[in-house]
Amino acid sequence: MAIVKSSLKDADLKIVGDALQGALVDLVDLSLVAKQVHWNVVGPRFRSVHLQLDEVVTSARTHSDVVAERASALGVSPDGRAATVASTSAIAGVKEGWVKDVDAVQVLVDGLGAVITRMRERIQATGDADPVTEDILIGLTGDLEKHHWMFQAESA
Repeated sequence: MAIVKSSLKDADLKIVGDALQGALVDLVDLSLVAKQVHWNVVGPRFRSVHLQLDEVVTSARTHSDVVAERASALGVSPDGRAATVASTSAIAGVKEGWVKDVDAVQVLVDGLGAVITRMRERIQATGDADPVTEDILIGLTGDLEKHHWMFQAESA
């Protein structure tokens, strides 16, 4: 039952809904991965990496809310449940226990890279279907790419 009706054509709504759901899952998982690493990072660069991880968490949580609310506005029920996130995220799992600072940086380089790749695919998919959603995805991808650059610079 559709409670909120979209002005998009059904085919476009399917494309946009899938893109928004995928983005939501990746952003929720990115925030969880970054927070898990944040709690467990150790090493000589602990403080700088610890603080940098919180910046990613804040960014991912902010963008996930924007994405979920865009889906809701279009009549697509967003699904950020743990089981959904665990089964559909692009990010590889994080090992249990303490994470050396150099490994923490690599986890974020890899995770951000995976999410950015999928976001760019979603940007392409939504361009004609819904430029408003495309614009949201472009903005958040730019933000993720900034974090990606910073973590890559950490590992140089």
